Amino acid sequence: MNLINSLIKGGYLKSPEIISAFKKIDRRDFLRPADRGKSEINEPVDIGYGQTNSQPATVAFMLEKLRPKSGDKILDLGSGSGWTTALLAEIVGAPGRVYGVERISELRDFAEANVKKYNFNKNTVQIICSDGFYGLPNHGQFDKIMISAAGQEIPPELVRELKIGGRLIMPVGQKLQTQTLVVMEKLNESEFRTEKYPGYIFVPLVTN
Repeated sequence: MNLINSLIKGGYLKSPEIISAFKKIDRRDFLRPADRGKSEINEPVDIGYGQTNSQPATVAFMLEKLRPKSGDKILDLGSGSGWTTALLAEIVGAPGRVYGVERISELRDFAEANVKKYNFNKNTVQIICSDGFYGLPNHGQFDKIMISAAGQEIPPELVRELKIGGRLIMPVGQKLQTQTLVVMEKLNESEFRTEKYPGYIFVPLVTN
């Protein structure tokens, strides 16, 4: 809990429902056994295959900007170890739906096993092995879309999958260079409100 308290004191965690999710969903459960001692460190932790369990301060910041709530239908692209997917599932609850997407099959299996530790309603959360660049067009539109990999722009396919009134967050910039977290709110089919927060580095969003 020391990490969570420091995130609250640092202003990264603010919303009661997000703080509650951080307290219930233990980051330790989403790390490899040899790395579980690093769960309280506010740094990315390697999970293999060139991917990481993201820095907790960054995850907290992204969730606060995304504003997930009970009943939301959320797309979580680049679910990695499943930690962000589980945090979102805890927030949306039984009325909601969270679809985690991970393109690396071994990590998809790792994420699914980790998420199952929390006994969510079987309809609440699903981890899918897929190329997240195009989202999940067969699943309709989403209230929120969280993308934990960087691209040079937000793919138009993901914008189309966002409901009017919905919010999307994604790091935008060059591969392995300092990137900007872009928050997009879809006002209507052609108008968007955006906020930009520079100073991040994410793994790249790739397509096969």
